[in-house]
Amino acid sequence: MKYRIFVSGIQKELKAERLAVQEIVENDVLLKDYFRVFLFEKAPAGGESSKTVYLKEVRACDVYIVIFGDEYGKVSKNKLSATEAEFREAQKSHKYVLAYIKGKSDNRRDKRVKKIITAIKDEDSGYKYYRFRNIQELKNAVHESLIEFLREEGIVGKSVFDQAVCEGASWKDIDTDKVKWFLRMAKEKRNFPLAENIPIKDVFTHLNLLNGNKLTNAAILLFGKNPHKFHLQAETKCVQFPGAEVEKPFISYHIYDGNLFDQVDRAVIFVLSSIKLPVIQQVHTAQVKRPPEIPLFAVEEAIVNALAHRTYNDISGVQVMVFIDRVEIWNSGRLPSQLSIADLKKPHRSYPGNPLIAEVFYLADYIQRVGSGTLEMVKQCKQAGLPEPEFVNNCNYEFRTILSKDLFTESIVARLGLNERQLKAVKYVKEKGTISNALYRRICATSERTATRDLSYLVSLKVFEQRGITGKGTEYILKRHKRKANLASSVTVVKRKKRVTPKTP
Repeated sequence: MKYRIFVSGIQKELKAERLAVQEIVENDVLLKDYFRVFLFEKAPAGGESSKTVYLKEVRACDVYIVIFGDEYGKVSKNKLSATEAEFREAQKSHKYVLAYIKGKSDNRRDKRVKKIITAIKDEDSGYKYYRFRNIQELKNAVHESLIEFLREEGIVGKSVFDQAVCEGASWKDIDTDKVKWFLRMAKEKRNFPLAENIPIKDVFTHLNLLNGNKLTNAAILLFGKNPHKFHLQAETKCVQFPGAEVEKPFISYHIYDGNLFDQVDRAVIFVLSSIKLPVIQQVHTAQVKRPPEIPLFAVEEAIVNALAHRTYNDISGVQVMVFIDRVEIWNSGRLPSQLSIADLKKPHRSYPGNPLIAEVFYLADYIQRVGSGTLEMVKQCKQAGLPEPEFVNNCNYEFRTILSKDLFTESIVARLGLNERQLKAVKYVKEKGTISNALYRRICATSERTATRDLSYLVSLKVFEQRGITGKGTEYILKRHKRKANLASSVTVVKRKKRVTPKTP
């Protein structure tokens, strides 16, 4: 059974908003299983009048969503707009009403719209209302509201995925050697109280990995001999690309589908084998240090977080992508409502999506418990002279962590006010390492004079560094800034309105 949602609002004025409600429901892994959206403009034609159809749908719905803009709408014979008629029907039928108000100010609204909003805002009405400024804010609000509805109905919260029984699994599917390894690690790292020779059932009972007497999904994912047998989505795909974009042929491609500990370890090794380990001579010693381009902790934490917090109800696995200038880790799911992207870069509480998995990862020293992992990622990347990790909470129920190998990330380069030729040159040098005036002319189809000016401008911005003084031997490479350098002082950021880049003659 699916709950029926009726979406109300002026069709012409709020077309994008109405469609956004349908989109968030149909594209969300959880919501699409429990809700079906009715939009009048997409209803099949029939013999009944439009008023009869929409009022009948309001009476049949489980959730009534109304969106308010500035306009009241066309008035019918009863002197009511379709939106107000629908709202009154929802009131009379005691529907679960969710109201969304576009914009912060009510000054420009039709007085009849203001009157309805006032009635909804009345504390005694019992209705829930939210203000939004753009489509994304509306989607976020609708998502949270519908999740809350499912909680109230007892649908969400009954059994988190990792706490649910793994159907068909038995003790024969458990890797006893992995359990013993965990006990050794947990004892060493977290002073875990259980001895290595204790019965596995007692270990799982202590870790809450049993539901009744049956193995949970967490038990199989963490300690199963073959978790992929029960959960095809429990895998980590690792891909190395030759450049800065997704393109074939891949340099390397592997899928890891063992237990979650093995997936983390193998994915981390994949990344480390794909990025550079520069040789740095130690002072007053013959020894050398080989730190990776990206701090090891940042790589490990990003991959562990993806596996610990992902949505396992989604068929897509975790994806680790290594580019010439960055590493991206993708996982299904989104931040919990209690957190924002900004919160990840300051002290915050932890809200694990899979609490049993997160707890076992913590005991094995694979994860931080109190939400400090992302803070340490930021700290170590800055100490290495790199940009802070970028966290992206995609509207399509997807979370992404981006770890840059150099200072010139896509967002930073965008702030420099470069023209299309210069952007193409920066991308080329990232992938190939160097560019000359002749190559610039060929790639950008421009004159020698323009190429010289463009390249000189990139040197003045401290994006490029020139090798050689004049002649055919002159090359341009990315400027190498000192470790722990402040990016704001190392790179000249140009506001677009003051841009002085020479134009093509």
